[in-house]
Amino acid sequence: MKKTALDFWVGLFVVLGFVALLFLALKAGNMSSLSFQQTYAVKLKFDNIGGLKARAPVKSAGVTVGRVGGIGFDANTYQAVVTIDIDKQYQFPKDSSAKILTSGLLGEQYIGLEPGGDDQMLKNGDTITMTQSAVVLENLIGQFLYNKAADSGASKPSTAPAAPAPAFPGAASAMGASGAAQ
Repeated sequence: MKKTALDFWVGLFVVLGFVALLFLALKAGNMSSLSFQQTYAVKLKFDNIGGLKARAPVKSAGVTVGRVGGIGFDANTYQAVVTIDIDKQYQFPKDSSAKILTSGLLGEQYIGLEPGGDDQMLKNGDTITMTQSAVVLENLIGQFLYNKAADSGASKPSTAPAAPAPAFPGAASAMGASGAAQ
């Protein structure tokens, strides 16, 4: 009887260990929010997606409303094509806009949706045309350094201008003479 109770507790401990490992694996793979809700796919085109990854969140007003379903490349326009899967419970107007944002300074990238004012809603297969590409930190640093170098090259120190000449050349000597006479 005692051996059976001990076996039960060891088995329970092992099962809980596997559940914890599964949870950590899902968290590490950004799959912890697996959803079995129905979604509709919308395409977005960006000039630069930075470090955006598949399964990245799609947020509106800070609330996760979907996930990035896939990332591809359009060889005709030389743009990245991002397919997002939005939960059907969230309906967005056709003139909504999308931008790639970053959580914090160096956090993960996600897509931010801003609803428009159109009466018609997005449907499966629609494309959002108003997009803003990712701000790539390396490009910003490069621009900053380039501008600093250009500024330092343009502002070389020049020699100080000489003292202005007196308006009346004889006035300075007359002042000196009258000042000495007193």
